[in-house]
Amino acid sequence: MENIEKILILDFGSQYTQLIARKVREVGVFAEIHPFNIELEKLKELNPKGIILSGGPSSVYSEGAPHPRFNVFELGIPVLGICYGLQLIAFTQNGQVDAAAKREYGKAMVNVVEDNPLLKGISNNAQMWMSHGDSLSKMPDGFETIANTENAPICAIANIEKKIYGVQFHPEVHHSLEGKKVLENFVRSICGCVDTWNAESFIDQAIQDIRDKVGDEKVICGLSGGVDSTVAAVLIHKAIGDQLHCIHIDSGLMRMNESREIYDLFKKHFDISIEVINGHDTFYGGLAGVSDPEQKRKIIGKAFIDLFDGATQGLDSAKWLAQGTLYPDVIESVSVKGPSATIKSHHNVGGLPEKMNLKLLEPFRELFKDEVREVGRMLGIPEWFVKRHPFPGPGLGIRILGEISEDKIEILQRADAIYLEEITKAGLYDEIWQAFAVLLPVKSVGVMGDERTYEFTCAIRAVTSTDGMTAEWYPMPYDVLEKISSRIINEIKGINRVVYDITSKPPGTIEWE
Repeated sequence: MENIEKILILDFGSQYTQLIARKVREVGVFAEIHPFNIELEKLKELNPKGIILSGGPSSVYSEGAPHPRFNVFELGIPVLGICYGLQLIAFTQNGQVDAAAKREYGKAMVNVVEDNPLLKGISNNAQMWMSHGDSLSKMPDGFETIANTENAPICAIANIEKKIYGVQFHPEVHHSLEGKKVLENFVRSICGCVDTWNAESFIDQAIQDIRDKVGDEKVICGLSGGVDSTVAAVLIHKAIGDQLHCIHIDSGLMRMNESREIYDLFKKHFDISIEVINGHDTFYGGLAGVSDPEQKRKIIGKAFIDLFDGATQGLDSAKWLAQGTLYPDVIESVSVKGPSATIKSHHNVGGLPEKMNLKLLEPFRELFKDEVREVGRMLGIPEWFVKRHPFPGPGLGIRILGEISEDKIEILQRADAIYLEEITKAGLYDEIWQAFAVLLPVKSVGVMGDERTYEFTCAIRAVTSTDGMTAEWYPMPYDVLEKISSRIINEIKGINRVVYDITSKPPGTIEWE
């Protein structure tokens, strides 16, 4: 975001780097992530109010360890080093870092030993989260110790005059109970940030940015039916009105009645131009006899592109393609080892911009998922839609294991609908990050009435997560499981057994394919 106060986070490879940005934004200050080896000119162009150095897996004294290209500590900008960032401060300021005599992982009680602005308001014996094998054995020049733990005599340091601080613990993680306060002290008291970053301020800025970029040109938006593309379309329509044309491909692999709900939301609720393309025959034909999951993904992705391309043939005046790309998608390429090649291969309508010679319009490139949901609420999108669980691009195509048929799709749609209905009735939907049903290529014997059955097995899955990178299986109450199982088996011909998946990620993935 231009013309807004920002905190710059330099990434040294920590698994928690995204959490730093999220926590800083939660206290109302914009933060963005860049690689540790950012060029000085780029940093000056960003004009940050403060810099946070992330943790990382390296030892700062090792050959090849990541170090910035320039002296971050002589820029006159406040700096906070976290874990590896603390050790970088010490290493570059004539301190000493060595392998710790006793490594520290997990909860630790932090004692504040010196009055200072970073730890102001933090309780003595505050619970913080440690994850380090190295520690400071000698203080850097001009610094003082401001906190310690039982195993780390130097747990936090400060050069108050230069506004350079370092902490051994991770204030960004959930288990650091007062960690958010530490980050708030840094960005508000030490960096002097006063701007408020929230959904309302984002919307105002984004609308102006969209108008400035697009001018009087037309925009096409491929609506997947998910939260991200839907909120993006509503925001863009608010900015440019009828210059936006939305296209939704009904693959036949959506949840029950989902394409109809999307049409009604856009046409009846928002009066936004939307074209629904029935692609059932294309998708079903292409998937016939295919059971390999990666091949199914490629077939589904190509079908989306071909149908979308065909639907835009008469829209030659369109110059922009809108997508709901999020910040985590963007910063997958920010790595201490250089750009990654793991960006999602099927994101919205991936592959179209080059083929169609369209410019990309991605208003959420700087937002996390929870921020997009809040923007959606501010734009008047109904709560039932804003809070809906994530749904994969290939849809039910990767939730029907093995070969796909119209009969199997209908069976799974009905089972999934019953499952979501029951967890909603039980008041559990909002506690769960993602819940869905899977149709397995496994048949088993059952008895219904006086008849023997030989039908499919349905697996149901529910996980809790923040961003999908890791996930824990949800402890579904037995009475709810019983109700779900009973309804699916009694109401859907084709399923006679229901099982509950209790695999976390890792070692499993959230989706089965």
